[in-house]
Amino acid sequence: MTTPEATAPAPQSPSAPDALASLWRPSSVAVVGASDDPAKWGHWLARGALLGRAKRSVHLVNRRGGTVCGLPAARSLGELSPPPELVVLAVPATAVEAAFDEALAVGAGCVLVISDGLGRLTGSPRLADHLGDRARGHGVRLLGPSSLGIVDTRAELQLAWGQFRPGPPVGVVTQSGQIGSEIAYLLARLDSGISRFASTGAQTDLSTEDLLDSLAAHDATQAVIAYVEGVRNPQRFLDAAHRLRAAGKPLVLLTVGTSPAGSAAAMSHTGALTSGAETLDAVCRDVGAVRAVTPAQAAELAHALALGVRPRGNRVLVVSDSGGQGALAADLATEGGLELTPPPATPPPAPVQARNPVDLAGAGEQDLTVYASVAEWAAAAGTYDALVLTGYFGRYGEDTPSPAAAEAAVAVRLAAVARTLPVFVHTMAGRSPATETLRAAGLPVHSDIESTLRALAGCARWHAMIPRGPGERRLAPPGPPGPELSYPRARETARALGIPFPAAEVARSAQEAARIARGWDGPSVVKVVGHPHKTEVGGVRLGLRTEAEVAAAYEDFATRLGARSVVVERMDTRPGTVELIAGVRYDPSFGPVVLVGAGGTTAELWRDTTLALAPVTADGASAMLRRLTCWPLLNGWRGAAPCDVDALARAVAALSTLLECDRTVVAAEINPLRAGPDGVLAVDVLVERAEAPDALTDHAPTTEEMN
Repeated sequence: MTTPEATAPAPQSPSAPDALASLWRPSSVAVVGASDDPAKWGHWLARGALLGRAKRSVHLVNRRGGTVCGLPAARSLGELSPPPELVVLAVPATAVEAAFDEALAVGAGCVLVISDGLGRLTGSPRLADHLGDRARGHGVRLLGPSSLGIVDTRAELQLAWGQFRPGPPVGVVTQSGQIGSEIAYLLARLDSGISRFASTGAQTDLSTEDLLDSLAAHDATQAVIAYVEGVRNPQRFLDAAHRLRAAGKPLVLLTVGTSPAGSAAAMSHTGALTSGAETLDAVCRDVGAVRAVTPAQAAELAHALALGVRPRGNRVLVVSDSGGQGALAADLATEGGLELTPPPATPPPAPVQARNPVDLAGAGEQDLTVYASVAEWAAAAGTYDALVLTGYFGRYGEDTPSPAAAEAAVAVRLAAVARTLPVFVHTMAGRSPATETLRAAGLPVHSDIESTLRALAGCARWHAMIPRGPGERRLAPPGPPGPELSYPRARETARALGIPFPAAEVARSAQEAARIARGWDGPSVVKVVGHPHKTEVGGVRLGLRTEAEVAAAYEDFATRLGARSVVVERMDTRPGTVELIAGVRYDPSFGPVVLVGAGGTTAELWRDTTLALAPVTADGASAMLRRLTCWPLLNGWRGAAPCDVDALARAVAALSTLLECDRTVVAAEINPLRAGPDGVLAVDVLVERAEAPDALTDHAPTTEEMN
């Protein structure tokens, strides 16, 4: 995801319920650039505006006058009385500024600019920003330029190119008009529809955040899809997403820019292990939204969520009339995080065998009612959170008319089951009486099993989320990355948060280094002070068992690296430890994030990490640990003693607060953070400060400061 450009408009305050009334509920609309040519935008907009004439005044404006769509057209906005509340501009880029000025002069409340290409005008590269500034100065709201338009199907407000079907109502806010159009088409194919549609265009005034805010208070909207390429006001975006969740309107987030290339600014392993996708997943967990990776996935999921499908968990029964289709469904369900729970003790209706997946094996051909009987058995058991029906059902009456009525009657029984147990249907049928009955009853019906299971898994994921409450976060870093703290100072910075480290002291001579190592049993580690990448320059020696070895390490660092001081640290040799990495940094869009994952020198190889918006509580950190593939190692793999997960979670939570506690720090990383049954120890840490920070000058702490 991209960051705001330097020329982005100043953030607007959150939208009050009626702040966008002139956009969504105008008493009158004027289309400037209205045309009789079906190939032009002005024709689509004029025709769409006229669909709502029963609810508002509609004016068509064409500089030549004449008639448009059989109605007289005004030559200018000045000819209209009273002036229109919403003005839509679909004129050449060269005419936009004059038309916009006229809209302001007549007192329009909102201007929707469809026109594109303003940035390519000779001598006016910043015209779009200029329009936004002028709109705010006049107290007028502006959507666009380069917007595909807006639609409110219930209000019969259609000011966009394309077809927008009413139906189970999904709101769409999109930063790409074309992707928005594709989503509308995909929803219609699912027998879903649009409540409101808004293409943001250049966002010179009204933004994605404003439009999401307006959907939170819109009664007709039951679910929302947001296609986002960049967030201009992260805090307002998070707040709007929280309001949607509080209003019971699931948010499906679709975006681009999720490749690892966007994370290059972070330090060391932490930067290499993060990507935009992981940050977005963290955002979704924080606000209780779900992420899709294609418009088709977004439409499938929003359609089911708008229908009100809410599986209480991930326990699924698959029912199929084909062993192959049932097996495929089982594989896809497992990949999607769903659980194929074993059948209950109560026997299923004959001749069905108790298993999961249930293979009807031709029983449906002998007696169509077996589909309903099995579904009713599953619902009565109370064992499952959802049922998936996959295969031929729905097509019997399509291929042979005689069983059509019986099949439709079974569909009625399935719809009754769905009132207590969500039922997702994959069918090979098209439009048959049975599938129409299912759709009319609000069941999600799909033409392929992959879409069916994706929608189910997404619905279960949304329902299971426990979003973090809204709150202000420090979003901007204090400055560009600067120098790393010396290892002693970085160590003390982390220790001040309550993160435990092994015993250590600073030595400024070989004799002093040997004396320090004499103070504990077991091997020592010697680390050079003053080199930002001590491992790369050979500035770390592990497993030194004698005083002579420790003294020799000091002499080597002094001779080879010019070191004047080293840290002598007790080496952690506890058995049964697991090495992790924990880091905190600023994400360019959403501010502080915390990472935890499998650590050590192979951290980048395994890439087993999870991310959350920082700071997190100990409970939040514990939830992060449970998402890791290496979680079984922490929890007692193959009879091993489990690690002290509570201590580990407290350490991760403490690190997540660092950017708030020390405003000069831009990133930090502990690798490895060694967890064992008796607690955790951080055995290496990096801390990166902003360039030229205002804090204390870095130095190597004294022995008293280290301990």
